[in-house]
Amino acid sequence: MEKQPSFITQARREQIIKATIEALDEIGYKKISLAKIAKKAKVSTGLISYHFSDKEDVLNHTLVYLLTTQYDFIKEKVAESKSAYDQLITFIDASLAYQGTHHVHNVALIEIIFNARTPDNIPYYKVAEDEEDPLYVLLQKILQYGQETKEFSTFGTKNVSIIIQGAIAESMLINQEDFNLETYKNELIAMVTKMVK
Repeated sequence: MEKQPSFITQARREQIIKATIEALDEIGYKKISLAKIAKKAKVSTGLISYHFSDKEDVLNHTLVYLLTTQYDFIKEKVAESKSAYDQLITFIDASLAYQGTHHVHNVALIEIIFNARTPDNIPYYKVAEDEEDPLYVLLQKILQYGQETKEFSTFGTKNVSIIIQGAIAESMLINQEDFNLETYKNELIAMVTKMVK
């Protein structure tokens, strides 16, 4: 049986990951180093090396943390809704709410996905194409459920989930000062409602 990390170890790793997120937001992927992460976390580089094998390991764990945090936030909100339509609206609302309240996380996620490479020199965004994004899977299940309960019309759930997720993800890239997220959310919900009913 694999030994679970202690509470202190988990807390220290999370401290380093959160510092990595802040550093990615401030200086970007290309300038990040263990020394800069350590400075941001107010720890030594040796302590980071104790918890992670190298910079890539820190960034990989940071990516998993970012994706998991976002997924858990949205899934928890969706679970509170019963009907497929309410789940769909909640999915859109929670996704955009997360975007609006986690701007630094969004920047860090983009920095890693578009700059990091595997040991075989394959960009992360190309690797991601081979794996199913849990948010797409969750959204597809909601759309399929709506078709089973006859709340939604017949359409390709994969295609519609790509359209919806694309609209949600695109809002991440827009300058937040010139962008009214609430208006965007309401218009997106109105369009999606027409599309699925």
